[in-house]
Amino acid sequence: MLVKQISVFLENKSGRLAEVTRTLKDHKIDIRALYIADTTEYGILRMIVDQPEKAQEILSAAGFTVSSTHVIAIAIADHPGTLDEALETLSSGAISVDYLYAFVGRASDDAIVIIRVENPQLALEKLEEAQIRVLDSREVYGT
Repeated sequence: MLVKQISVFLENKSGRLAEVTRTLKDHKIDIRALYIADTTEYGILRMIVDQPEKAQEILSAAGFTVSSTHVIAIAIADHPGTLDEALETLSSGAISVDYLYAFVGRASDDAIVIIRVENPQLALEKLEEAQIRVLDSREVYGT
């Protein structure tokens, strides 16, 4: 149960992020979560959107450098310690986390955590063994 994440390479210049959001708005694509990692010269915008294939297509057509990757989405109770439990599960399985970001979901009080790992299949197995709820794409995209 992997979820598709869209990554957009952006130059650090005024209005560039707004161009991405405007393009998505114009095509009625909803952003569910986003994260920006930046340096002084460029940034990587990582997004979970409700229509990832369409988003990748229209952003590429608009001249952006876009890629996609599969990530894991888990639901955890929104209170202290639950993220630690999930990360300890991965750590004890020798699974290294490349990055993660979180947001509060719409349909429940759970926090949704997006996790990028090198070995997603092993991570899925460990999370499921620990009874950590892994979300499917419909739950994350809201479609």
